[in-house]
Amino acid sequence: MDIDEKRNIFEIQVELNFKLDLVKIFGNRNPVHLEIGCGRGEFIVQKASGNPETNFLGIEIKEKRIKTILRKLDIKVHRNVRLLQLNVDEKIIEFFPEESFRMIYIIHPDPWPKKKHHKNRLIQNTFIDALYKILQPDGILKIATDHEEYGKRIIYKFNNRKDFISKYNEGFTKNPDKDHIETHFEKKKREEGFEPFFMNYRKI
Repeated sequence: MDIDEKRNIFEIQVELNFKLDLVKIFGNRNPVHLEIGCGRGEFIVQKASGNPETNFLGIEIKEKRIKTILRKLDIKVHRNVRLLQLNVDEKIIEFFPEESFRMIYIIHPDPWPKKKHHKNRLIQNTFIDALYKILQPDGILKIATDHEEYGKRIIYKFNNRKDFISKYNEGFTKNPDKDHIETHFEKKKREEGFEPFFMNYRKI
């Protein structure tokens, strides 16, 4: 099956002022998990194959990465996966009904390390507000970053909110979950000596 055929199966399109119907898209009412920024797709491909009763929607802005993920998807194994090419910010709420997702993953977002670029970082309070709306009650938001300063800023932001509670007393752990999937970018950074911060927040 070539890329165009896979695109017709796995990739969905969005329209302005029109919220996506996830039940119609997946053809069932199984819980839906959202990955924001799929990279090369290691996470969503492995996670979906190991959890066939859960639907996975992956958002990625770069066309090259969408094609990389499509090459890894198997129609027989990954019927529970859909991809969406979209630039994500607080306007994400415009595309999904409230309380759409059981879990949201943001794995190694761009840290924009220079101070003058911090305004470009994904994890801002307005974005967290939007994530709160599209998460189901008691839904889980998992974030990972290998950039220490960014990790501390994320933790600081959540510590000053009352709508999420951390699973960890210090706001993070350095120990990944038992079913942790190491991405290409995480492996590369570990080899350079950077250990990820893993954060886990529950909507309250």
